[in-house]
Amino acid sequence: MLSLVIWRILWGFIGGYWSRFSSFMSTPRQAWQFARRSLAQTARLAGHNPLGAWSVLAMLCCLGLQAVAGLFSDDQISTSGPLTALVSEAWVERATQWHTGPGKWALIALVVLHLGSIYWYQRIRKIELLKPMLTGDQVLEKAAQDSKDSTASRLLAAMLFLLCALAVGLIVTSSAP
Repeated sequence: MLSLVIWRILWGFIGGYWSRFSSFMSTPRQAWQFARRSLAQTARLAGHNPLGAWSVLAMLCCLGLQAVAGLFSDDQISTSGPLTALVSEAWVERATQWHTGPGKWALIALVVLHLGSIYWYQRIRKIELLKPMLTGDQVLEKAAQDSKDSTASRLLAAMLFLLCALAVGLIVTSSAP
């Protein structure tokens, strides 16, 4: 999971147009204004709306914290994170409490909110989100900025992910007792 989070953060800076944070992140004020608009006032967007952008950020932060906390967690029964030997017992306890308590529930809440939003857009707004999320393509009334989606871009994404997985794997295995 940590490899995926790191990859997504990096891809948010070097990926295609619609993957870049700069193309979809909004200010808190913009998100608040978007949330206050009525359904009739919100136009269909090619990428994330301002609330969706903050949801992406919240999900990445929560997943990242959960993954890191898991590296330092110990359930005192059968499973302990690979990096528990590097920190004090107090830190292991804090990481475990976060990982099994607030972190877990925050992540569940974000997933439920995400699925609820998809359902709401599908049923109430009659806007298909699942297919565009899975394929990266959607039909819009106006032309939108192209994203670089070529074989070279996909190979770059795959190689970047492999490097992230290798880096996380090296950190985990080199720190193990």
